[in-house]
Amino acid sequence: MEKSITTTEYRALLRVLRRIRIESGITQVELAEKIDETQSFVSKVERGETRIDLIQLRTISHALGTNLAQLVDRLEQELKPRP
Repeated sequence: MEKSITTTEYRALLRVLRRIRIESGITQVELAEKIDETQSFVSKVERGETRIDLIQLRTISHALGTNLAQLVDRLEQELKPRP
């Protein structure tokens, strides 16, 4: 099994997270403050250099004003084959 951080699906998750952050008008610094992390951590997550677990994903999604179900829905849309 391929490590999840290198998969197409994980890269799609990172795109969705970044898109939600930008749509929410939240900077990396602001997100970092909300989740009690550094801006460097947020940057590394968005670039795929740091892998996050489900609990961290939940914390980040809540800080962005969404929830896991909505995030997963957006991820599934991102992963749908395009015509």
